[in-house]
Amino acid sequence: MFSTLVNFFRVADIRKKILFTIAMLIIFRVGTFVPVPGVNAAALQQTMEGGIFGFLNTFNGGALKNFSVLAMGVMPYITASIIVQLLQMDVVPKLTEWAKQGEMGRKKLNQLTRYLTIILGLVEAFGMAYGFNRLSGSTLIFNASIPMYITIAIVLTTGTMFLMWLGEQITVKGVGNGVSIIIFAGIVARIPDGVRQVYVQQIEGAGDQLFLHILVLAGIALAALLIVVVVIYFQQALRKIPIQYSKRVAGNKQAGAQATHLPLKLNSAGVIPVIFASAFIITPQTILTFFDSSNQVVAVLKNVFDYTKPIGMILYVALIIAFTYFYAFIQVNPEKVADNLKKQGGYIPSKRPGRETQAYLTSVLYRLTFVGALFLAAVAVIPTIGTTAFGLPQTLAIGGTSLLIVIGVALDTTKQLEGQLVKRNYRGFIK
Repeated sequence: MFSTLVNFFRVADIRKKILFTIAMLIIFRVGTFVPVPGVNAAALQQTMEGGIFGFLNTFNGGALKNFSVLAMGVMPYITASIIVQLLQMDVVPKLTEWAKQGEMGRKKLNQLTRYLTIILGLVEAFGMAYGFNRLSGSTLIFNASIPMYITIAIVLTTGTMFLMWLGEQITVKGVGNGVSIIIFAGIVARIPDGVRQVYVQQIEGAGDQLFLHILVLAGIALAALLIVVVVIYFQQALRKIPIQYSKRVAGNKQAGAQATHLPLKLNSAGVIPVIFASAFIITPQTILTFFDSSNQVVAVLKNVFDYTKPIGMILYVALIIAFTYFYAFIQVNPEKVADNLKKQGGYIPSKRPGRETQAYLTSVLYRLTFVGALFLAAVAVIPTIGTTAFGLPQTLAIGGTSLLIVIGVALDTTKQLEGQLVKRNYRGFIK
């Protein structure tokens, strides 16, 4: 592992990308401590321990607890991306047409996503300012008026757009997917605070039960280690489908038949389903802060979209499973794979090229994705159930989701760096 890191820094281009990414993340961390003008961030300190607020605070690297200019994080952008991608699925013909136009169509879709992010950001920012101010007993905002709410909404939306720009810069000039890296950095930045909370609750003032509490901490550490190992195993798991290539003639030479395999990951969608499901849960919660919680309908909706409640947890699991299937078939399109195999003279033994191959790949992908979706959902919700059952700090309730994202992003980024390293060390056949 350490030798791999050393090799990364030996290559000037990769070293430059890594340092650029670190510089962007430092800017992100500094931004989480810049408060929104005209607010008293201390009024929010007691509301950030758990539930949807703790969830948001963890994803934003503590920016919400400080009510900083980056308090909304990239959640409005993620929500906008979900909407745009769903509308491409033959819902809006124009967007479907853009999706098939290659690079030019992708630019149009990205621009639409940005505009939608601004709209959602303004709505969510206004809801956050109004809802949190009411939650804090009107002590959050010094001069609570419509112009002040509008100013705060503009500042928070600008912060989200700035983070979106940072993510794009990391994607283009740095390493990994920029938005995922920012979420990764936010979660990692909250780990020390989570450890401190566990220490305060389990060790300080334990008295005669100190040994028992130490055993509980050891159990938590072992459970976290087990989850890490299981997540890495499932994220790396592959189903190798055998592929045969017919004899081909290239110029005056005849190439013999070749045997290889098509690797299909158990979880082709990665951690994107977890991030999207989280955004889908958070957005309605933010909008509901506009309304009076004493209203019965509002109270029911808050329970529905609260992942710590049974109904909300079921919805969260359903969203993870749905997004896992959705993204698995985006990442691995059986129709395109079957078509490419046919064009290249490849086939799956005992399966005819074309539709039969497509049907077989679809069937395999359905089964793999089912297992992968259940795995993602289980890791995301088991810590929440355990936290409630054993009375542990609420920061551990989102530990499963956090671990999934951190490990998934770390693995994907490492693979990308290793791919760039192999590409630069490849000398070719002539040399």
